[in-house]
Amino acid sequence: QVQLVESGGGLVQAGDSLRLSCKASVSAAATYVMGWFRQAPGKERESIASITYTGDTGYGDSVKGRFTISRDTAKNTVYLQMNSLTLEDTAIYYCAAASSFYRWSRRQIDYWGQGTQVTVSS
Repeated sequence: QVQLVESGGGLVQAGDSLRLSCKASVSAAATYVMGWFRQAPGKERESIASITYTGDTGYGDSVKGRFTISRDTAKNTVYLQMNSLTLEDTAIYYCAAASSFYRWSRRQIDYWGQGTQVTVSS
């Protein structure tokens, strides 16, 4: 069993930056694909960034060029650096882990974090 604990959410102004962290409870997660989803009110949960254990990354079109995902395997932690935030980035951000890229690509997520709120004001 892997527990994912997010931190770093909060209230920021448009144009600001914010960094989210997600710490996995066990080192076994080091081989998992990890990443971030977000869900805004009234919208479906959206995959926005992923990173494999080899460091390959992927981004959703809505965040490409503004957000950067990274991982520190020694700390079992994944980060999401969010720059140039806009009102449309307001959502609950969920950390997620899947045991393979096959599963990640099909949204067959093995573990979810509890979510952290990011609110961007004008």
